[in-house]
Amino acid sequence: MKDITTMTALDLGRAIKQKEISVAEAVKAQFDIMKLRDPSYQCYITMMEEEAYTQAEEIQRRIDAGELFNSTLAGVPMAVKDNICTRGIKTTCASKILYNFVPTYDATVIEKLKQAGAIIIGKTNMDEFAMGSTTETSFLGATKNPWNTECVPGGSSGGSAAAVAAEEAFYALGSDTGGSIRQPAGYCGVTGIKPTYGTVSRYGLIAYASSLDQIGTIGRNISDCTAALEVISGHDLKDSTSVNQLNYSYREALVDDVKQLRIGIPTDYLGKGLDEEVREGILNAAQIFRNKGAIVEEFEMHGVDFAVPSYYVIACAEASSNLSRFDGVKYGYRTENYEGLQDVYKNSRSEGFGNEVKRRMMIGAFVLSSGYYDAFYNKALKVRAIINEGFQRAFEKYDIILGPTAPVTAPGLGESLSDPLKMYLSDIYTVSVNLAGLPAVSLPCGRDKKGLPIGLQLIGKHFGEKDIIRAAYSFEQAVKYERPISLTETNKETKHISSDITKGKGE
Repeated sequence: MKDITTMTALDLGRAIKQKEISVAEAVKAQFDIMKLRDPSYQCYITMMEEEAYTQAEEIQRRIDAGELFNSTLAGVPMAVKDNICTRGIKTTCASKILYNFVPTYDATVIEKLKQAGAIIIGKTNMDEFAMGSTTETSFLGATKNPWNTECVPGGSSGGSAAAVAAEEAFYALGSDTGGSIRQPAGYCGVTGIKPTYGTVSRYGLIAYASSLDQIGTIGRNISDCTAALEVISGHDLKDSTSVNQLNYSYREALVDDVKQLRIGIPTDYLGKGLDEEVREGILNAAQIFRNKGAIVEEFEMHGVDFAVPSYYVIACAEASSNLSRFDGVKYGYRTENYEGLQDVYKNSRSEGFGNEVKRRMMIGAFVLSSGYYDAFYNKALKVRAIINEGFQRAFEKYDIILGPTAPVTAPGLGESLSDPLKMYLSDIYTVSVNLAGLPAVSLPCGRDKKGLPIGLQLIGKHFGEKDIIRAAYSFEQAVKYERPISLTETNKETKHISSDITKGKGE
């Protein structure tokens, strides 16, 4: 049998069910690799080894008793982004202000995963409060791209994407506010799904921008992502934005058939600012769909140019409101330097938040302030409506929209932080999907001359997950998954992100 950690999540799930591998063996194999590789990649904030072995015993008992017969991912180790609450385990949002926060409850998605027999092995690194596109704004240090450790893994779910690519997790949860699942999936050469807004409960997700945030899945292929998405999807009374659907059987769409599927490519997606090698990879992908019988056309879609400014005005405004609760009083970091209540607020927030979070909160407060609300925030809402209308018109003619996930492949460490505007523009192809609340998937479609993965994005109609899953599955039959060539088997002398934050349990 091949190495356990190189298997897909579904293959491992089948092997466990057939008693070829025990849950404990799978967990041990996973932690052996994590201990070997994570000092190089820094995918994790908290490793949950003790908790994982305890889970393994219980899940093995449930599998042996036949209780998890219909669960395809029972016993499979997986990771969770560190802005999703886990009862009794630190949830830090990669921020100093939440360095010691231990939730007393599980997010709804965590409850669903536990019911399905998932083994949660750790909490992954991220941009602080999900604000960033590189996983470099983390208070705990930057995650490295497994394809090249001198490059970023993308963000904000960079830890989750890197963990899956580096075989430090079989699949992972991320959150996507403006591309934070899809862009790191594209940079790391894995697959990531952002479902329709409201399909997956946000209860227990620490909010960045409430009208844009959505939890989704990252895996090494579309089948693993789809199986995990089925587990976490569903209506939740604890989330007022949750939508009640009758059917979440997404695996029905895992068929190799795109004949007569109508695919549109916005001409603006192939224009100025797109790297030539990325453009070539996207056009090659379009030709693969044509060869399989799909109808692929280019078309004009209005509003794309205004997506980034509209997104950042809205996201920053909502972040300014959402993050006002972190004041140094109720929980989290509190300054030691204060003489009164105002000093507690001011100094705790000044010392606890990083520069990117402060920048976005200040922008948000500005665009919501008297005299600027109509000029910026209200105008951004109008642009959002125009973008949504543009998508709806496109979907009158096309089943899915195809384009790049990002304009370039993974940039080098430090390149984006020195130019925040450049970092914001890296989201140009992803943010409009969140503004419109649409489902989208990113999957690898080749590599550039530097050997870095190129991400292909497929966008679907509202609740059109099955269309993009079918297209992604069909594409994968022609373009097989590649492991990162830089996976190291030697443990470099690199310190882990933070010695006091890897312990899992609260203080």
